[in-house]
Amino acid sequence: MHQFIIAILVLGILILSQTVYVIPEWEQAIVTRFGQPIRTVREPGLYFKLPVINTVSRFDRRILATDSPTGGEYLSLDKKRLLVDHISRWHIADPLQFFRTMRDERGAMARLDDIISARLRQAFAKENFKAIIREKRADIMEEVTAATREVAAPFGIQVLDVRIKRADLPPEVQASVFARMQAERQRIAMRYRAEGEEKAREIRATADKEREILLARAYSTSQRQRGEGDAQATAVTGQAFGQDPEFYAFQRRLDTYERVFADGATTILLRPDSDLLRYLESPRPRR
Repeated sequence: MHQFIIAILVLGILILSQTVYVIPEWEQAIVTRFGQPIRTVREPGLYFKLPVINTVSRFDRRILATDSPTGGEYLSLDKKRLLVDHISRWHIADPLQFFRTMRDERGAMARLDDIISARLRQAFAKENFKAIIREKRADIMEEVTAATREVAAPFGIQVLDVRIKRADLPPEVQASVFARMQAERQRIAMRYRAEGEEKAREIRATADKEREILLARAYSTSQRQRGEGDAQATAVTGQAFGQDPEFYAFQRRLDTYERVFADGATTILLRPDSDLLRYLESPRPRR
């Protein structure tokens, strides 16, 4: 008797689990009967269905993201190759249409990836490489988002946003681009060095000119001062000679003797009546 009751309870639980289903807030569902949709459930709560006959297909109602697994290669208007990884945000707006066209989220992600790649290819083919990377990147993304949203709408999908996650040049192109960049930087560096050398030459020429001017002025000043000194010395000498000619002559002789005997190795032969011998014998002047 107890075993029969337990069997009935187990059977009832199984039937109940096949009859009752719960839809949480982050999900929505399509109820099908033998593969044909009969009901759309979009509100959270507890619901009932016929066991075995009806099947519940659940879909996420939150915002989903599609990340390109591999970067696609695109060609710009100026024939530049570009590797681009894109990412999109979307959600299931019409679960019934989504169920009929996509069946599951994996198929929807693959389909969206193809749609976005095609729209990116069309957009990049109309712009130059520099515009894609810098000036018109945001405009291109808005254009691609609008085009993708329009194409994905019949599948029950509402595309919210499409963005470029990464944009690079192919490896073989990167090497040539880096070589051109390096050559350009070297050219700029050589120009700066040439300008620096020219400026240095100008500064050195100006400094040499100022040095020559200063030396000329200094030489002129020294010559003028030397002339003034010689004139003053001549005037003093003339004045002294006028006051006492004999003393002046005596002083001149002493200066001459001092220069002559300064080295101590000079031998001089003098006559007996030489003034030097006379001054050595008696420094007093003759009367």
